[in-house]
Amino acid sequence: MTATTRNREKPCVLIIDDEPQIRQFLRISLKTEGYELLEADNGETGLSLCARNSPDLVILDLGLPDMDGSDVLAALRQWSSVPVIILSVRDRELEKVKALDLGANDYVTKPFGIDELLARARTQLRNYQRSGGSATEASVTFDDGQLHIDLSLRHITVHGEPVRLTPKEFEVLKVLMLASGKIVTQSQLLKDIWGPTHTRDTHYLRILIGRLRQKLGDDPTEQNYIQTEPGVGYRFLESAARECR
Repeated sequence: MTATTRNREKPCVLIIDDEPQIRQFLRISLKTEGYELLEADNGETGLSLCARNSPDLVILDLGLPDMDGSDVLAALRQWSSVPVIILSVRDRELEKVKALDLGANDYVTKPFGIDELLARARTQLRNYQRSGGSATEASVTFDDGQLHIDLSLRHITVHGEPVRLTPKEFEVLKVLMLASGKIVTQSQLLKDIWGPTHTRDTHYLRILIGRLRQKLGDDPTEQNYIQTEPGVGYRFLESAARECR
């Protein structure tokens, strides 16, 4: 499925959650922001609504009455690339990693702040609309006046000075930029770049991210470009993603 927002006056958000209070809270907040809404209180109905209506964003609970939300996500990813934000009380790192590896774009734990959720929703919608459902290396550049990155040319400068990255440093940066705004799990990065036998070698990744931040002029205490999700993975920050084209 490709992005469908361009065919609607307003973006459409599908909420799949069995708690009426949560759905009501989200309904009021999202409608105030100008979104169209679809709602389902179980996984089967949610999948059916998604297939029939092609929403632009799905907010998915994991604890559904008829099937686990992770099974809904896995089924959805067989035929749709619609952005999915997991909204769940499950806060263990293992649950977050599992959902992200299955194809979730973001993960928010309950209780949650509505301003944060809305900001993450805007990020996912913006990225999806911009990419038409998928980003390509040739289409992604970044320039904030200090850091310039052109993935297709493999050209990077900081304050106008060329920056040399190792092949693995460039590959990590590319993966994060192509998924801008989305958490990429440690295991996925290790599998894609070091190979399937290295999915537990997180120290490789920590060292490489540290070097990459240093070369990009990214203060690890402020994390202006690459954000660490402790125990889960990394994301190219929304503030940086806004500059990606």
